[in-house]
This record gives sequence, structure tokens and C-alpha cells, in this order.
Amino acid sequence: MLQINDLVYRAGDRLLFDGASAFIPAGAKVGLVGRNGAGKSTLLALVEGRLAPEAGRIVRHPRARVLAVAQEAPAGERTVLDTVLDADSELRRLEAEARTASDPQRIAEIHTRLADIDAHSAPARAAAILAGLGFDSEAQGRPLDSFSGGWRMRVALAAVLFLAPDLLLLDEPSNYLDLEGVLWLESHLRTYRHGFILVSHDRSLLNSVVDRILHLENGRLRDYAGGYDAFERARAAEIERLGAMKARQEAERRRIQAFVDRFRYKASKARQAQSRLKMLARMKPVLGVVEGRSPAIRFPKPEPLSPPLVALEKVAVGYDGTPVLRRLDLRIDPEDRIALLGANGNGKSTFAKLLARRLAPMAGRIVAPPKLRIGYFAQHQADELRADRTPYDHMRARLPDLAESKVRARLGAFGFSADAADRPVTTLSGGEKARLLLALMAASAPQLLILDEPSNHLDIDSREALIQALNDFEGAVILISHDRRLVEATADRLWQVAAGTVRPFAGDLDDYRRELLAARGGGNGGGVKEENARRRLRRESAAARARLAPLQKAASDAEERLGALQEKAARLATALASPALYDGSIADGAAKAARLRQEQARLAREIAETEETWIAAHESLERAREEAP
Repeated sequence: MLQINDLVYRAGDRLLFDGASAFIPAGAKVGLVGRNGAGKSTLLALVEGRLAPEAGRIVRHPRARVLAVAQEAPAGERTVLDTVLDADSELRRLEAEARTASDPQRIAEIHTRLADIDAHSAPARAAAILAGLGFDSEAQGRPLDSFSGGWRMRVALAAVLFLAPDLLLLDEPSNYLDLEGVLWLESHLRTYRHGFILVSHDRSLLNSVVDRILHLENGRLRDYAGGYDAFERARAAEIERLGAMKARQEAERRRIQAFVDRFRYKASKARQAQSRLKMLARMKPVLGVVEGRSPAIRFPKPEPLSPPLVALEKVAVGYDGTPVLRRLDLRIDPEDRIALLGANGNGKSTFAKLLARRLAPMAGRIVAPPKLRIGYFAQHQADELRADRTPYDHMRARLPDLAESKVRARLGAFGFSADAADRPVTTLSGGEKARLLLALMAASAPQLLILDEPSNHLDIDSREALIQALNDFEGAVILISHDRRLVEATADRLWQVAAGTVRPFAGDLDDYRRELLAARGGGNGGGVKEENARRRLRRESAAARARLAPLQKAASDAEERLGALQEKAARLATALASPALYDGSIADGAAKAARLRQEQARLAREIAETEETWIAAHESLERAREEAP
């Protein structure tokens, strides 16, 4: 189906592909993964033919149709259903010709071909795909221009799925879908009768629908069998193997170099020394794998508050006097982990804004402790970042009374090194901006986090870091996300936003998926609600967090003490470096220097002991995490 041979391509001065090669057989379902900026989208454009390689070749089967989702959202007065049907130009051409043809033989040819391409079922197939992506029958009859850009991109996706090409190219399709749309797309791709290449940071989607992973790193492509979890296990084994080989080779280099250094000038050993120098020159270095893992995300510990954090009593909320949600009688307690389910447009973001105090209730009342602090994250907030300011500038504005070192520490907890913290926002990637928004949201150490699609722009490693941070967080979380793994790994409860209200959902995400696919025509409903392993896992996860709390506190306390001791050691080192202690500028300088050195030695012992305590605490915490579900 597709052969990539010694591909070379540059984007500006960056070499994205350096002799990359891969073979993708017909019908293969491939997940394309790699770090942000590695060139995944560029590779899809090269495969599609929108870009030409600098060197090497991309060979496609001559009769294979290779299609990608349109780059721009479609627009116009055509209805949604007609737009999808229009994507099949042969179908539309034959239908038009059938209405005007007069030659009997040509009419017969037209109808034979229409039967061959299953034209009679085309409207039903297009409608089923649109329904799966969230367009009901009324929406399918509306003009495109009545929808937002995100919904029109769903129409573009529906059009290419309707065409069912031999090789389908999908570049982060979940970015413009809600969870319901992702669940339907997952079901559709599982049964897709041809091949596809899927670029996605959604780990659950990759595990569910692909049968091989193509990993892009350092300009090369490497093929792995299985889904993302299988790739990650194989990758870890490969890294371990290469690390061991590199360590052995470096030990051999040191041994040979030691012989050369010892005997190179001794006449009787000179020839042997020269021979070993040639061995060193011929020794091909083992290239270690640079992981470049995404930095950890750590939310600050909030001040504890008595439950409930928020209680809603007969609340209604909406816009311009029109309620979107009514009859809200709900309660949020400390350490609650609640994910909101419901299609886009049902009111999930409206409910989030209500809780975040961005919208006032139109009726009823909301009760919350006076000291409750709320952190609210939404993707549109990226537009509020000042392009000319740095992450440090933004955090300093949020925490004006904090010392510079503590401001930088807050940014460091979200992966910003000193260099990254001082770069203008305009130079940050989408993932870095998302982490900055998370850091700013958490600046006040809130007891309640409200996260509206926090994983957009985060790669797989950063999403895993976010999962860990949310599970470690000691406050409550309200989550809206299309990332199934993020929801399943962090949420203990599900609330459904539908029919103008919000109610607890009596089931897990698998139950919800079955109901959704039954409603959208993508599968059976399942019927009986089972107390399955996934539901037990969520309950056990909540209990594990309670067990981990004292271990987390011990590790945090040790880390805080170690930081204080290291700051003190740095001040002592600065004082000992003062020339005035030694040149007679101050009285008793030598005696003072001796006392400082004694204090430095004592402090070094205390740091060593605290480091051991810190390491032991973290090891205990990691063991407990490994044993936790």
C-alpha cells in the first residue's frame, strides 16, 4: 500500500526527516506517534502529496485512494447532509447525468455504475456517520454556515469517513470532538474496512483501534506491533538494552584509554598502545536513547476545608435571561473527582462557568465556605496570555508578594526551567501554554479545580503527568475532557449533562459508551449494568489516594526541608568565598572562616541525612503507588 524510502525533508533550517523509511501494508491500522514538533503532521502531508520530499521516495499503490480530512472547515449554504454527499464527486456526477441522459445505453451504464458504488444507500450511510458525530436529523438539514468552526470540522471528518478511502489520514481528529464523538469514532475505526494512519495523543484511542505503532524520533521511523501500551513496553525494553550496551562500551573505552595513558610512552608497550588507540577510533559509539520525557505537573497542597465545598440548591443558569440548565441540586465534597458527560452544546461549559463563578445563578442558591478558592482552566484562556510577557512575568503578576525563588519554584512544578520561564509567551508551544495556564490556575492553591478540556495540546507524556498530578491533588476536581483515559484514570464519579439539567450517572464509562452507541446507531446498548472491574478500579483508586496521603506528606516535608538546607548551604558557600575573610579587611576573619567551615561541614551531614530521608520517603511512596490499582 505505502512504501517510504530514505525520506529527507527540511522545514526551514530544521531537518525533520533524515533517511526515514517504513512499509505500511494494505489494510494496516497505524498509530503515528512522536514528540510535539517531530514532524508527524508533515509526514501525513508528504504521504497525501501536499508536500514533496527533498530526497527519497514515497511510493503509493497506483490505484489506492489516499485521503485526509480537509485542512479548512467547509462553509456555505449547503446542508450538512448534502455537503457530505457532495464529497463523492462521482456519485454526484452520475446522479446529475442520470437526470439528463437520453441515450438508453448510456442510461444503463449510469445505473449499473450507481449500483456498483451502492448509491441507493449513500444518504443513509452519510446520515449514520453524521449521527455518530453528533448531528441529529434536524441538524443534518441545516446549512453549514449556521454551525461553529468546530462543528464544521466534524462535517469535514464525516465527509472523508463517508468516502472510505483505501488509506485514511487522520491528524488529531479528537481535537474537535467531544467525548461522545471520540467514543463513536473509536467504534467506527475498529470496524473500518480499509487502512489508516492516525496521529493522536489519545492513548485509549490508540490502544483501541491501531494494530501497529510507527514511532517518529530523530528524523527516523521505527515500526512496533500492537497498540500504544505494547509500543511503550517494547520501547522501555529497548532503552534498557541500549543503556546497558552503552555502559559496557564506555567501561571498555575507559579500560583501553587507561592502558594507552599508562604505556604509550614506554618503548616495549608502544606498539600495543598504538593498536589500542586504533581500536578506540574504530569503536562505533552506541547511541543512547534520549527520552526527553515531559516534565512533571504538581498542584500545590490546598488548605483543608470542611465539606461540602459547594452545594447547589434548585439552581438555574443560562444566558440573556434564558436558562440552559435548571433544577440543579448537587453537592461537591473535598477529594471528589467528578467528570461531566454530555454532548457539546448540552451545557457542560456553562455548568463549569457557574461553579467557577464566571456565571451567576438565575435562580436558587449556591452555598460554599468563605475561604474556598477555585481554580478554573479553559482553553480560550490562552488568548488572555500577553505574547510579549514571559511565564515568570505572568506568575509574578499573579503572586506579587512572593519571593522570586518561590515564583520560579511554582513554575518549576509545571515543567518550566529557568530558561523556559524567561522566554516570551509568543515562543511557547501549545503544550507549554497549556502548562502555563495550569500553573496560573493553581497559583492560589485552590481547593477545587475545574478543568474544561485541559489535555488539548498536551502530548501523551504530559497527559500522563496530568493524570498523576490530579490523583495526587488533595482537593476536589470537576473535569470535562474528550480523553477517555484521563477520565477513567482520575474520575470516581460521573455526572451527565443532558435534557437541561445535571444528574449523577448510574454506571461507568463503558455503560455510557454502550448507551451512546445504541442511541447513535453505533452498537448495542448492553442492557444490564454490571459491577465490572473498571468500576471496582475507580473505587479502589479513591481508597488508594487516602492511603497515599501520609506518604505524600512525608515526601513533601522532606523535600521542603532539603530545599531549605540547600539554600542555607548556598548562603554559607557565598560567605566563605568573600575575600574579606582572608585579606585582613575584617577583624578575626580567619576565626570566622573556620567557624563557617565547621557550620558548612555540619550542614553537609544534615543535608546527606535529609536526602536519605527524602529518598526513603519517595521510595515508600512509589512502592505504594505501584501496589495501588
